[in-house]
Amino acid sequence: MAQFFQIHPDNPQARLIHGAVDVLRGGGLIVYPTDSSYALGCQIGDKAAMDRIREIRQVDRNHNFTLVARDLSEISQYAKVGNEQYRFIKTLTPGAFTFILKATKQVPKRLQHPKRKTIGIRIPDNAISRALLTELDEPIMSSTLILPGDDMPLTDPYDIKDTLGHAVDLIIDGGYCGLEPTTVVSLEDDAPSIVRLGKGDCAQLCG
Repeated sequence: MAQFFQIHPDNPQARLIHGAVDVLRGGGLIVYPTDSSYALGCQIGDKAAMDRIREIRQVDRNHNFTLVARDLSEISQYAKVGNEQYRFIKTLTPGAFTFILKATKQVPKRLQHPKRKTIGIRIPDNAISRALLTELDEPIMSSTLILPGDDMPLTDPYDIKDTLGHAVDLIIDGGYCGLEPTTVVSLEDDAPSIVRLGKGDCAQLCG
């Protein structure tokens, strides 16, 4: 049965953050809050944990995982970011946006889009997420916690515990964090293009 940590949404307890990161480093799969919804997360390159995410969500090999990063400096290790793209991302982060960029060689091929060789990157505006990322010192490989047949993510940590307590290693209760997905912006070409409208509002910049 999964561990269950109640972490303060504004002032995360260092002891619990450390424990959660120990779970990640030990090959565990966690449920954690972001600024848009709860997400499933594991370490980059952890194939077994990634397969567990696919099994929970019932998605195939073409499913787009997202690397959740703590800041812009971390993004450049995993995605090819030009000056204009950098300025654009800086304007919208941290926030509820996922940016589609060309992946660097640092990104395992199984995490990239199989044809376009892209990766989704995001920097959430959530204190628990930021604390986890700072302690881990690398991005978290993530997928929104939407179960098969559902249109929206799970939002209640106790419902998540009842539903997925047998399938994950840790559930972080960070309170209500919403259920609207991120706005997805493709930066593969020169001009940004909106792939999916969500919580993040970039109408003026992406117009």
